[in-house]
Amino acid sequence: MCFGWILTLGQRGTGQPLHPKRVEFQRALAHREIYEAHFRCPVKFKATQNALVFNKSEMDLPFVTYNADLLAAVAPQLEAELSEQLAQKTFSEQAKGILKQLLAGQRPGIQDLARELHVSTRTLQRRLTDQGITFQRLLDEARRELARHYLLHSSRELNETAYLLGYEDANSFFRAFQHWEGTSPGQWRVLQRTSNSAVQSPMGAS
Repeated sequence: MCFGWILTLGQRGTGQPLHPKRVEFQRALAHREIYEAHFRCPVKFKATQNALVFNKSEMDLPFVTYNADLLAAVAPQLEAELSEQLAQKTFSEQAKGILKQLLAGQRPGIQDLARELHVSTRTLQRRLTDQGITFQRLLDEARRELARHYLLHSSRELNETAYLLGYEDANSFFRAFQHWEGTSPGQWRVLQRTSNSAVQSPMGAS
């Protein structure tokens, strides 16, 4: 998802079609045809890093809206605000944010999270314990928040949502969601959209 967003952003910003040289995933081989059809380039699995690789000529393309003076004026403030937001996040919140990035068709383990945080597995476990949370609970929270986001803001099929959340099958996702929300994913989506439509619609004259 992150790589897809980067590609879309680059194409809109430059006003030109971009063609990656290749995509690299650390995860095991899965759904090669879907990825290659979307990115229109070779996809490598079990790579040493997650990477989206472009030709240098495409990386050097300027954004059509680029304004050096405006960037110089706003960049320091944006960086300061970003640093402040990151500083306000607890360790578990930062870890959950990374888990959400890792949850894209796979189920990350505690070793994967520790590697992204540049700490040992033992250190990660200790720091989570200090904040009164386990890795499994953190993973469940990340899945629940992502599930609500996907159901509210996309028209993905429920099977596809289950895959993106790292579940082996749709039934496992349905059972987890029923436990979280007390209803099925499909029913929850309908209820939320109905509720939002009622709030946004103007009240009729009495």
